[in-house]
Amino acid sequence: MVEAQNTITYVVDIGAGKAEIRKEFEETFKVKVARVNTAIEPYNVKRAYIRLDAASSASDIAKKLKLV
Repeated sequence: MVEAQNTITYVVDIGAGKAEIRKEFEETFKVKVARVNTAIEPYNVKRAYIRLDAASSASDIAKKLKLV
């Protein structure tokens, strides 16, 4: 998803809203977020699928987080 869709997946607090996730991600990584989707999985795990703006690269963020 990182390269194909320019999307980062994050586990977030169960009570966090999309706007809060977007704001925190933009402030932390100094990038522009295009869209945030969330999903609550079994065992109360909430994942945020954060799609970045075309001007920002999810690959660069993944490298900063040492995911790649």
